Amino acid sequence: MKKKWDYRTPRILAAPIFFIVLLFGLFKTSAQECPSLVSPADGTTLVPIDASISWEAVTGVPGYIISLGTTSGGNDILNERNVGSATSYIPPTGLPESTEIFVTITLFFFNQPNIVCDSQSFTTAALSEVPKCVPSTFPANDAIDINTTTNISWNAAPGATGYYLSIGTTLNGTEILTSTDVENSLNYNPPADLPTETDIYITIIPYNRIGLASGCNTFVFTTAPEAVLPICTTMISPVDGETNVSLSPTLEWNAVPDAIGYRVSIGTSPFETNILDDAVFFRTSTVIIDFEPNRTFFISIYPFNEAGEAIGCTQETFSTALGCGPYFDPERGELLVLNPELSFPDSVSICIDNEFNIITATDEADGYRWFQLDERGNETLLSTSAEVSISEEGEYLYEAYVNIEDSGTLFECASSKIFKVKTSQGPEIDEVKVQLNANSLNYEVITTTNGNYEYAIDNAEGPYQNNNRFTDISLQNHTVYVRDKNGCGITEKLIEQDLTIKGFPNFFTPNGDDINDHWQFVPPMGTEEKDIYVIFIFDKFGALLAQIAPNTKGWNGILNGKQLPESEYWFKALSNNNKVITGHFSLKR
Repeated sequence: MKKKWDYRTPRILAAPIFFIVLLFGLFKTSAQECPSLVSPADGTTLVPIDASISWEAVTGVPGYIISLGTTSGGNDILNERNVGSATSYIPPTGLPESTEIFVTITLFFFNQPNIVCDSQSFTTAALSEVPKCVPSTFPANDAIDINTTTNISWNAAPGATGYYLSIGTTLNGTEILTSTDVENSLNYNPPADLPTETDIYITIIPYNRIGLASGCNTFVFTTAPEAVLPICTTMISPVDGETNVSLSPTLEWNAVPDAIGYRVSIGTSPFETNILDDAVFFRTSTVIIDFEPNRTFFISIYPFNEAGEAIGCTQETFSTALGCGPYFDPERGELLVLNPELSFPDSVSICIDNEFNIITATDEADGYRWFQLDERGNETLLSTSAEVSISEEGEYLYEAYVNIEDSGTLFECASSKIFKVKTSQGPEIDEVKVQLNANSLNYEVITTTNGNYEYAIDNAEGPYQNNNRFTDISLQNHTVYVRDKNGCGITEKLIEQDLTIKGFPNFFTPNGDDINDHWQFVPPMGTEEKDIYVIFIFDKFGALLAQIAPNTKGWNGILNGKQLPESEYWFKALSNNNKVITGHFSLKR
């Protein structure tokens, strides 16, 4: 048995043996399972609109993306919010009342496609009272030396669906902003800078469909003297995107005029600060001890001064060793990986009757590996080429890799996936059930074998359909075709149907010799057909050609003064007791 290298970790082919042995224990493969909602649980009702949403943690998943909507899979409330490794989320503005809320959790990965889980849902309760007041704001009440360019934000008020905001320089004043409905927003950006060294009074009145909150206090803060925010900085060492960085590097960045310090955050993903979390430095460098090898790190630096911190600074990256990524591309704003992106299907079918079934890789790569998996997940290597011969059902592992060379070292970046092999076989037709209608036929094709089949009529090239039923078929003989979708064969069957009825001639010869020149019903003795009162005659396309009564000579094969050609024609006869009789006959000349 051969143990598989984890596609999430590069293979360093030129590395020393002890290094490979050290890493060997890290390379394991496990199937990912979707988490269940913890609170509110799936199907819960009467959930408060300000509820926190939490779910189970899934081992091996670096992050989660949550969407909220009013339909299964919908995102009309929240569209794919990446919450990093957190397993809970509080909708900042609450949820709509008396509504079924669908929660869709997506498992986020750097090195393989994300897994979108099935939606789960709960139903919110109806509002029963006016909302409470806003619990706190930013700037906080009685705060001083606030930058004049600051935005105003506040925490959601329980039960609120919107807010009226007013801003003034006196208690209950509205000199800066008259009472304005900001709807269900939790922040406001004043169109102009606030006045310097001034008391700013903020009044926020939450509301919902029942009414306005009452007794809400006014918040006040004092602005600072006029000042200028610092600009952003950039890394000097390591530079953005640099690889092969030492495990204990000195991080250095450019000094920024007017900055008195720098807030630095570092994480192992763009959404985490698990190495440094907003650490403050009053210099432009720091030493980090023992970074993890073969990882990409994400660093954000925000210069600050008395006026506040720089706005909109870009996150930069560096990697501590050769690897397959992810690497952050600041120009595209994306994470890039060197591993091949796989298009190989989740399942493949093989033909039972074939001794060798060849399956071919669908992805461009420098090399491939194919493994058979047993019930315990152990792997047996089957092939190291782009093709593999498989003869039985089961689970298999497909792996494609590219060779990367850097600084004289060769390593692999591989991607892999588990796929299932199913067997299929050529079809065999058991019978074709025929239903006779007034002037058409219905077929139902029954096969003796089970398979992924498709069906056609009268043409082996199709068009084919998934349904084994054909309706409104013309009244004549037809051939049906059954084809295996996986290329395991095609079969056909001719359906010959005798539609003639006693008393109705099989043919007539309108050639003017006064012998059998008319087609007419001759009622057999002792049958109910003697009660027929009208007969309709059609061509093979269902067009009505003639209408005759039983007490006439019958039809002479002429339409609008012209003799009709030799062909098959169809009839529908109606009796006095509401019986319908259909059939066909031949016109011969």
